[in-house]
Amino acid sequence: MSWWIWVLAGLALLAAEFAASTMHVGFFAIGALVVALLVGAGLDLPLWLQLAIFTTSSVLAFAFLRPILVRKLKLDFQPQVDTMVGEQARAMDDIDVAGHGKAEFRGTTWSARNVGETALARGQRCVVAGIEGLVIHVKAS
Repeated sequence: MSWWIWVLAGLALLAAEFAASTMHVGFFAIGALVVALLVGAGLDLPLWLQLAIFTTSSVLAFAFLRPILVRKLKLDFQPQVDTMVGEQARAMDDIDVAGHGKAEFRGTTWSARNVGETALARGQRCVVAGIEGLVIHVKAS
């Protein structure tokens, strides 16, 4: 294959990476550009060897460069939502045991689920017992 086909493939894979931003496809773009450099430098490589170099360089780039980039770009950051556990909230609805309603917490209205053993009355103070997605689990304080 011609070097310019590998360059086009690399640029297409790079554009797909920018659109997806998953840090997966871009490493195949690196593999395609490595083969483009080798073929463009004048090496007469058969197609099977070009594909082998593409695959090998892509997998090696993925295995060794991705962990470094994920760490440097802090893509593995997990926010600490457990720090909210134990703080005070206020029920904005009457919430039965195991029922759902609304609660005010840190100045914002949240969906709330009563995980306590007693029902919550509107305006009653309660304690955040846990968080599941955008729902806070509350119980009577």
